[in-house]
Amino acid sequence: MKNALVLGASGGMGYSIVKELSGRGIAVTAFARTKAKLEKLFNEDPNVTIFTGDIFRIEDLQAAASGVDVIFQAANIPYAEWEEKLTVFMSNIINVSKHQGAKLAIVENIYAYGRSAGKKVSETTPKNPHTKKGNIRLQVEKMVKESGVPALIAHFPDFYGPNAENAILHYTLQGVVKNKKSSFVGDQGIAREFMFTPDGAKAIVNLALNENAYGQNWNIPGYGVVTGKEIVQMIRTIIDYDKRISTVTKNMIRFLGLFNPNMSEVVEMFYLNEEPVVLSGEKYEKLMGPLPCTPYQEGLRQTIEYMKKV
Repeated sequence: MKNALVLGASGGMGYSIVKELSGRGIAVTAFARTKAKLEKLFNEDPNVTIFTGDIFRIEDLQAAASGVDVIFQAANIPYAEWEEKLTVFMSNIINVSKHQGAKLAIVENIYAYGRSAGKKVSETTPKNPHTKKGNIRLQVEKMVKESGVPALIAHFPDFYGPNAENAILHYTLQGVVKNKKSSFVGDQGIAREFMFTPDGAKAIVNLALNENAYGQNWNIPGYGVVTGKEIVQMIRTIIDYDKRISTVTKNMIRFLGLFNPNMSEVVEMFYLNEEPVVLSGEKYEKLMGPLPCTPYQEGLRQTIEYMKKV
């Protein structure tokens, strides 16, 4: 891979993928809608070319993808738009990949798996989504697989890390960095899994550089499971913070959904905070070796340091 395109480059995972590719000396085109944010993130990186465009305009995607070997799909849209628009922009990306002869590396969540019944989820676990959004993600996956484009699909748990502003842990850390009261989404006693975005970026770039990874799904777990209480305690040891961190419950989000359509969509996925889906990384490790895994204490420290600077 000599040239890559990263869609959604101004988001948490997209940002980390751009930095990972650039750090390996690969020329990267960073694609997103907002020029000012792209410039703020990447202007000082000589390996990165910024491209302002709209993922719903196939002309923009064609221009950005000219001459690239791999397209990394890390773009997303608000939950409320998924049903109407998600398959539209994924169809655009598939068509551009075909036209350019480029491979696809797709950042995917865990929604299509549905409930896991407390068992670790492997790539051979049947996908049985019980939510609208899980069914939409499975539909997108089928589109990709039926397209004939060489593609790999990497499933990740919830993100946290530098520039991961739409992640649920970001909302907790926002209050902490401002030294204000904060909140944690879900029962703080339940152990679940989070992915530090620089680790996720290393893993998907490793896969994208391996010809044998294409045509397959890959589960990329985080650094084991951790409770909210443990996260809060780590935060207090990293930064001088003694404010209360309250719990955001499902009913609280349901109430907010009366006024905000995106919050009402969040309610459907709240089961992930109550019945966490935990991924097995055994398949990745058999092909690629050890997973990139930063301990939560260190990942939180780096994330907090980044947030304090911006």
